[in-house]
Amino acid sequence: MITVDEARALLMALADPLEVEEVPLTEAAGRVLARPVTARRNQPPFAASAMDGYAVNSAETDRHSMLQVIGESAAGHGFEGKVGAGQAVRIFTGAPLPEGTDFVVIQEDVSRTGNVITIMEDQSGSNVRAEGGDFSTGTTIDAPLRLGAEHIALLAAMNIPTVPVTRKPVVALISTGDELVMPGDTPGPDQIIASNTFGLKAMLEAAGAHARILPIARDTENSLKTAFDLARGADLVITIGGASVGDHDLVGQVAGDLGMERSFYKVAMRPGKPLMAGRLHGMAMVGLPGNPVSAMVCGEIFIKPMIQAMLGLGKDAAQPKTARLSAPLTKNGPRQHYMRARLTDDGITAFDNQDSAMLSVLAQANTLLIRPPHDPERAAGEEVAYLPL
Repeated sequence: MITVDEARALLMALADPLEVEEVPLTEAAGRVLARPVTARRNQPPFAASAMDGYAVNSAETDRHSMLQVIGESAAGHGFEGKVGAGQAVRIFTGAPLPEGTDFVVIQEDVSRTGNVITIMEDQSGSNVRAEGGDFSTGTTIDAPLRLGAEHIALLAAMNIPTVPVTRKPVVALISTGDELVMPGDTPGPDQIIASNTFGLKAMLEAAGAHARILPIARDTENSLKTAFDLARGADLVITIGGASVGDHDLVGQVAGDLGMERSFYKVAMRPGKPLMAGRLHGMAMVGLPGNPVSAMVCGEIFIKPMIQAMLGLGKDAAQPKTARLSAPLTKNGPRQHYMRARLTDDGITAFDNQDSAMLSVLAQANTLLIRPPHDPERAAGEEVAYLPL
């Protein structure tokens, strides 16, 4: 068995950044910006009013000053003339400042009679948004960057209609085993529902991949070969189950017969020891354990970082956080243990039942508490490492 860190390094070697594609801005949310982009205009494109009021020359803003209103400037409909001494223009939020003005007196500070205003309060602050105050032509958004709603709004304001993004990794998910049926089917007396592929699909698509669930591969060489053939063209093929050493665990044998270049098999971790990886038909391949919690934990620890690397977001491992134990822990065994746990304001507590078949416990957990190999007993109040889920 190799260590978790050794396994991660070998998996990262299989995960190179993918090519770049252009997508419309409307389809760029959640994607990874692959190249820097630059603004095509200033924002705002002109000096603009930040308030409703009156545009004036700042030299004429003394209290009790009287000015004649000669026009109006609204958003999308600016005042085209020039404002001279003793004059003002009614202005609204977002409207361009007319020539000859550099100050907006808010309407609450003004008394108006007909077309004459009197400034009733002492003034401070111009209430003007300077041209290019938000960004200017040539301002750059650096890459790589996962684009959230705030970035999409910024790109739109920069007048960027299409965005260079890293292509989504295509992941082929293959559940294996005669015991499995799809959700909605009627299982036989010796069968269970295939859950792992659906959990992994949700996990990996949230990370930025496009995941395809292939038909269940039965415990025969021909069925597995057919599944691998259907996976051709993917960037990453993931098998779930069949990676151990039982009489019916055929994934490693069949993948080897098809030419897989194996990187490793078995990792000193719990859950998830029977993990294999390599390259097959030009695709990265990972064989996950069949126990549902094992598969999902390996997805968190290994597969999500592979997707991140393929998207060009780097190959660094997520840095664990620390919290204080709410309850003591017994000593750990020889494998690194990722315990399902719950983090609250009172600290972190590992669930008593850590059986790798218990999805209900995983659904209640919000962290994975990390126990290094041979970690000694831990008392309540000690600090431990964890990864958020």
